[in-house]
Amino acid sequence: MEHYNMNLTLKIWRQKDAKAKGGFETYQVKNISSEMSFLEMIDVLNEDLITEGKDPIAFDHDCREGICGSCSMYINGKPHGPWKATTVCQLHMRAFKDGETVVVEPWRANAFPVIKDLCVDRSAFDRIVQAGGYISVNTGNAVDGNAIPVDKDKADKSFAAAACIACGACVAACKNSSAMLFVSAKVSHLALLPQGEPERKTRAINMVAQMDKEGFGSCTNIGACEATCPKEIRLTNIARLNAEYLSAALTIDKEN
Repeated sequence: MEHYNMNLTLKIWRQKDAKAKGGFETYQVKNISSEMSFLEMIDVLNEDLITEGKDPIAFDHDCREGICGSCSMYINGKPHGPWKATTVCQLHMRAFKDGETVVVEPWRANAFPVIKDLCVDRSAFDRIVQAGGYISVNTGNAVDGNAIPVDKDKADKSFAAAACIACGACVAACKNSSAMLFVSAKVSHLALLPQGEPERKTRAINMVAQMDKEGFGSCTNIGACEATCPKEIRLTNIARLNAEYLSAALTIDKEN
């Protein structure tokens, strides 16, 4: 693949803290390699800002391998940028043209308040998982992988749901800032496995209740979440979540 350098104009959201108003600031970056990742490009810009005695741009990152989901931001209005099934850290600068203007901003959702610049507080996802995304198991040595037989089709679907990295792109893409794709992935992951059976009656109800408490919107059913998900989590998981929720609600009503 041909390697080349480019110059770009960046319009990046700067916000001192959660209480500050914030706004876009314009920066020029020059001789950026087409093979850099988007985050490496911001690293270069930050080095220049630090050299000039200015505050570097705050953004979340950890693994830089498309695993952790922390590098979440809009790029030209699209969660994680223009490439499909890609996180920002895996987005290379060859996705852009020399001389292009690129707009970068944080997630826009009431449940994801901005901390600083491009960093948002996604701890709402953690609290949703804490509400029901767990199973009852004995502590001690790891159980043999074949100790509990699991249907292969269910195992495959569970594995696909478990691929969710909780980046929040589904929320960012949804016009209602719904977290249904995220919650449905976490519920499906466990509901499809026999290990998840003990908490099955309460898991969906508790996680949906926490989701509503955090201020996420309702599902729009337009599929923007699936289209923008870097791990391509499917909408069928939302249907499974709805079924799990209804079944649990009916079971609880009968018991009461």
